Amino acid sequence: MQLREALGELPETVFADLLESDEAYLLVIDLPGATKDTVDVRLEDGRLRIEARREKNVPRAFRYVTEERSLFLDAELPLPSDVTGGGADADVEKGVLTIRLPKSADEDGQNIPVS
Repeated sequence: MQLREALGELPETVFADLLESDEAYLLVIDLPGATKDTVDVRLEDGRLRIEARREKNVPRAFRYVTEERSLFLDAELPLPSDVTGGGADADVEKGVLTIRLPKSADEDGQNIPVS
């Protein structure tokens, strides 16, 4: 399965864009309520693993009638063979996770720092 097909299998409440240049891929995922402290991104064995969580603040006088906003995303996506962990970076700003994945060959699993 290719990365673009795998994005289609994310929960329908998760919106993602995949962009490509000659040097890198750029993956942009909407994660409302997530922060750099609640997102972990890792490249390992040709897969991108994303774990993100958020807290919900419910006013004391209210209770849920329906609750459909997920508190957690746990996704594992296949990567193109030309992606490397070296130089990869990620950023979370206003609930949008942006992951830059440089192209080249690297076999090692690696954490991607999220700022």
